[in-house]
Amino acid sequence: MRTVDVTDHSISALIAARVKAYSDLIKLRLSALVTFSAVFGYILGDRGASFGWSGFIGLALGGFLISGASGAANEIMERDLDKLMKRTQNRPLPLQIISLQEAYWFTSLVAIVGISLLWIFTNPLTTWLGILSMVLYVFAYTPLKRVGPIAVFVGAIPGAMPPLLGWTAATGSITYEALIIFGIQFIWQFPHFWAIAWVSDEDYKRAGFKLLPSGGGQDLNTAIQIMIYTLFLLPLGLLPSYFGLTGLNSGIVATVCGVLFLAQTFSLMRDCSRKSALKIMFGSFLYLPIVQIAYLLDKLP
Repeated sequence: MRTVDVTDHSISALIAARVKAYSDLIKLRLSALVTFSAVFGYILGDRGASFGWSGFIGLALGGFLISGASGAANEIMERDLDKLMKRTQNRPLPLQIISLQEAYWFTSLVAIVGISLLWIFTNPLTTWLGILSMVLYVFAYTPLKRVGPIAVFVGAIPGAMPPLLGWTAATGSITYEALIIFGIQFIWQFPHFWAIAWVSDEDYKRAGFKLLPSGGGQDLNTAIQIMIYTLFLLPLGLLPSYFGLTGLNSGIVATVCGVLFLAQTFSLMRDCSRKSALKIMFGSFLYLPIVQIAYLLDKLP
C-alpha cells in the first residue's frame, strides 16, 4: 500500500511539473493579461440587444491561445539567450524540461486551435489581425530586441492589438473608438517596456538585448523619454469620455491614474535609480487594468 501511495504521489508530482512547464512556456500570466485586454475591447464594443456570448467566449479562448503560442514561439527562438539571464534561465527550454521538438509541436497546435476559434466564432477581420499580431511579435519584435530600441516600437503594435481584436470581434469593423483604445495601450507600453528594461538592464545586456532609448543608457535622457510617453496618457485617457464612448467618471479615474503614474517618472528623472524604475514598472501594471475596468463600469449605451 505504501508503494502505491508513493507511486501515486510521484505521478501527481510529474503531472504538476508538466503542467507548470507548459504554463511557463505559454507565459500564462502574460497571456491572461492579454486576454483581459481583448475581453475589455469586446465588452466595450458590444452594443447589441443581447450580449454575444459565442463571440465573447471564442475571442477569450482564441485570444488566449494565440497569445500563448506567441509567447511559446518567443521562448523557442530565445532558448539559448534565456540561459544567459537570471530572470529566464529557469524556463522549461533552458532547463530541458520540455524538448525542442515537443515545444514546436505544442506551439503549432496551440496556434492552429487559437486561430480556428477566432475564425469560427468571431470574424475574418479579427482572425487576420490576430495572425498579424503573432507574426509581428514572433518574427519582428523578437529578433529586433538585439538590434536596438526600434524593437519597443514594433513590439508595441502587437502589444496594443488585444483591445482592437476585442472591438473588431464585437463590431466587425475598425472605427475611431477602436483606434482610441488601441492608442492608449500602444502609448502605455513605452514607459512599461522601458521601466522593465531599466530594471533588467544587467540581465538584458548578457543576452545582447538593446531596448532602452537614448543609446541604451540608464540616464536622464531615458528618464525624460519615459516621462514624455507617460504624459501622453493624460489626454489619451480622456478621449473615450470626450467621444461619448464612456462617461465622465472614467475620465476622472483615467486622469487621476495618469497623474499618479506620471509622478513616478519625476522620481526617476531626479535620481535615475533602479528603485524608481521598479516603481514605474509596478505602476504600469496597475494603470492599465484599473483604467480599463473604469471604462467598462462607465460604458455608455
